[in-house]
Amino acid sequence: MHKTQWIENKILDGVALQRQVNIWHSFGKKIVFTNGCYDILHRGHLELLAKAADMGNILIVGVNTDASVKRLKGDDRPINHEQDRAFQLASLLCVDAVCLFDEDTPENLIKSIHPDVLVKGGDYTIDTIVGAQHVLSYNGSVAVIPFVEGYSTTSLISTIKKL
Repeated sequence: MHKTQWIENKILDGVALQRQVNIWHSFGKKIVFTNGCYDILHRGHLELLAKAADMGNILIVGVNTDASVKRLKGDDRPINHEQDRAFQLASLLCVDAVCLFDEDTPENLIKSIHPDVLVKGGDYTIDTIVGAQHVLSYNGSVAVIPFVEGYSTTSLISTIKKL
């Protein structure tokens, strides 16, 4: 199998992801889930993903579709197309699966996969993390990873516009 095919095989729709999650659960794998827009992949994203992957055996990343990003971030976003963002994330060794979602939040995706650990970045608290109460309801855990200072897509875009 070519490496690009291996990467593309990690990008799953909701049905395929659910099937794969059932397999991982049957083998007793500890599943970690995080999500975001990942419009311009930067060190802050990469550190969060690596730390999230360390919390279990399988890391699933939910990625907002282009339409979802536009609703959340405005008409000038996203910079990168959803398939490109998904491919970038799937190419990371620490990421086991990527799934696009079109809603404004990943709540339905979280409820369908029942992750053992739900992870978000430092701009959230457990009270503000979508899906946290669901994960806690079956004794899963929720983790907040501190921000890496100086890294954000918004600040990168601002710097690029100044050039």
